[in-house]
Amino acid sequence: MPRRGRKERDPEDSEPKLAKRDEADPKSPLDFSTPEKLFESLISPVTSDTFFRDYWETKPLLLQGRDPAFAAYYQTLFRLLDLKHIAGGSIYYERDVNVFKCKDGKKISLPRHGKATYLHLLKDFGSGKATIQFHQPQRFNDALWHIIEKLECFFGALVGSNIYITPQDSQGLPAHYDDVEVFILQLEGEKRWRLYSPVVPLARDYSVVPEDQIGSPTHDFVLKPGDLLYFPRGVIHQAQALPGSSHSTHVTISTYQNNSWSDYLQDLLPGILFDAAKENIDLRRGIPRQQMLSMDTPGVAQQLSSLLTTVVKGLESHRHIRSFEMLRDFMGSRLPPFLDNKEPGQTTGMPPKLHSAAQLLYRDYAFFTVDHIAEESNAAAELVVYVYHSLKNSRETHMMGMQDEERPVTGLRFPLPYVSALKQIWESESVCIGKLPLERDEDKENLALSLWTEGLLAVV
Repeated sequence: MPRRGRKERDPEDSEPKLAKRDEADPKSPLDFSTPEKLFESLISPVTSDTFFRDYWETKPLLLQGRDPAFAAYYQTLFRLLDLKHIAGGSIYYERDVNVFKCKDGKKISLPRHGKATYLHLLKDFGSGKATIQFHQPQRFNDALWHIIEKLECFFGALVGSNIYITPQDSQGLPAHYDDVEVFILQLEGEKRWRLYSPVVPLARDYSVVPEDQIGSPTHDFVLKPGDLLYFPRGVIHQAQALPGSSHSTHVTISTYQNNSWSDYLQDLLPGILFDAAKENIDLRRGIPRQQMLSMDTPGVAQQLSSLLTTVVKGLESHRHIRSFEMLRDFMGSRLPPFLDNKEPGQTTGMPPKLHSAAQLLYRDYAFFTVDHIAEESNAAAELVVYVYHSLKNSRETHMMGMQDEERPVTGLRFPLPYVSALKQIWESESVCIGKLPLERDEDKENLALSLWTEGLLAVV
């Protein structure tokens, strides 16, 4: 699940888009009113509490035979015919679409390069019996955009998706496991799935598993339109479109790549150690001579254990645990909010004054954190408050694997004393600007006007 970024498009390329449906789309069985309600309606009739207690990171969940509204709605999300309209713009092999098939337990990728046309895709799909994988369809499909941006709010983590269109009586991928939590929504046709016990529970990478090592399936079933399947990262799986049926189309929605405690600790530890060293002289003492050149220095492991124990005990009184890089990556890479009637980030109404009551907009899409000035290489640089938001992020490049230096992170920077005022704005339904906990009225107005200019604050 690659990071988001920005990539220039060929000016001669037209923007690929889905054609408008001729028939009326059915009423959605999903509740988009809040991220929590969206997720709970997605896994209905299972509740969120039950899901996270019994299934999340633990075992698969299969939902079949639900309300027929799910089948009707899912079939509007993406269909084989939609590729005709998308490929009428400019999509490219490898970047946007891949074609492959499974033979003798191995993935065979068809060597395709350059622009992908619908006729070429259809030829490989039909006579070649190849599966079509379309990357990040939420870039072109509004319904998937709406679902995925709400899921990113719900999980507080990046969420990506892929469309898989498989001809009848064929299999695209061999048995394998992934490094992401997976939700499968069956959109068209039917597909037989077999799941196997993990060889690496909660795996941190993708891997194909030889057939002679996977054992017997723990689950063997057929997904039909409207069905949903969830399984944790590490679960071995393979799927085949059945003979004698139509092609199968499903969307794989994935999340929690590189979002473990291990990743979080790697992000937090530099700040934790920096703060701890201010208070503990033992952390400031020099390491033994030639320690970096030695494979095994007696007593070093014991010394590290003792120092880390001291650091851990100090965490109990640590008021602010600062996540910085993971937060920057998430806020810079996630989707912008889905809006029908305007662009997110537009200013709303009159600018705030001291006497104004104002409220935070897009609460699920904006966060603040305290850290050292990002441009300073000096670890002793002053602490400041960063406000990040995703209102101006690019939907067109969401999860498309760009480099960090190409990925702008939108936000604001304030002096550290502003943190209490920001906390009050974030935690209140509305606030009076003149009563914000800042000493000078000038600072109160500056904070409110800065947030309003970004489209994050409105006068009520």
